[in-house]
Amino acid sequence: MKLVILAAGMGSRYGGLKQMDPMDKDGNFIIDYSVYDAIRAGFDEVVFIIKQANYEAFKETIGARIEKKIKVTYVFQDMNDIPNGFSVPEGRVKPWGTTHALRACRNTVKGPYGVINADDFYGLDTFMKLGAHLRKMEDGTLPADGKDHCCAIGFKVKNTLTDKGTCSRGVCEVDENGKLTSIVERLKIRKCGQDAEYEDGDKWVYLPGETVVSMNCWGLSGGTIDFFVDEFAGFMADLPNTPNPLKAECLLPNSVDKMMSAGLLDVTVYPTESSWFGVTYTEDKPWVVASLQELRDAGVYPEHLWAD
Repeated sequence: MKLVILAAGMGSRYGGLKQMDPMDKDGNFIIDYSVYDAIRAGFDEVVFIIKQANYEAFKETIGARIEKKIKVTYVFQDMNDIPNGFSVPEGRVKPWGTTHALRACRNTVKGPYGVINADDFYGLDTFMKLGAHLRKMEDGTLPADGKDHCCAIGFKVKNTLTDKGTCSRGVCEVDENGKLTSIVERLKIRKCGQDAEYEDGDKWVYLPGETVVSMNCWGLSGGTIDFFVDEFAGFMADLPNTPNPLKAECLLPNSVDKMMSAGLLDVTVYPTESSWFGVTYTEDKPWVVASLQELRDAGVYPEHLWAD
């Protein structure tokens, strides 16, 4: 099973390349813990989507640690990798978003695959549920009804927020059968006591703490890559009409929502009680370091993650 790890983001709010900031005394990153859990859940290949400029640093750090444990493939997300007939707007430096990142896998990923962010900690439960669904996709035990049966891991929004500011989350609607009916990417969500609220125009909208959100953890079919290729071409065609062509992004949750609306796939949402942590902001690092140490102290992870 392949696990695609989105690791090309700029980390603008964090103030640096947060995917490669050590989070324990052995120099491991959050990605190391995700890969460790993925191996325990039965994944046998990770595909890192990175900037080509970061290739050597990736290979010399996490690559050197895990290449003996699991197959590693690197794919480069390049802002100039766009459909013929289009150009990058003058002054644009921001990456095109997560749909564009997965588009970069069009020559690498052909079958079912998992997707996660590089800078988010998901927990073993997430990977076990993700792996179980992908095995069903691979062995053909899901219904053969002309629709791809994908999955997402659903977190409670109250378990996914930082105290240091806002963050982006895909707010989900899930029906009584556990199927995703809609997902909307909210770019600014913040804590509100035990609940949350998101920015909508010039106001803040209340969001109950039990609300299901996506942390960009998906189990997708190989056919979704072709859709993302077409979706990004449409995004580029519409770019001049967007409010800010220098910052507009083509985002995976919105692309999945379009595929559901078109009847191309459905998404089973597997709930988890796991608590997220990550380094959205520089100030989050001490919390992440302490949280990982607590998990090692509790025996969830060994004291030295990649010790032979």
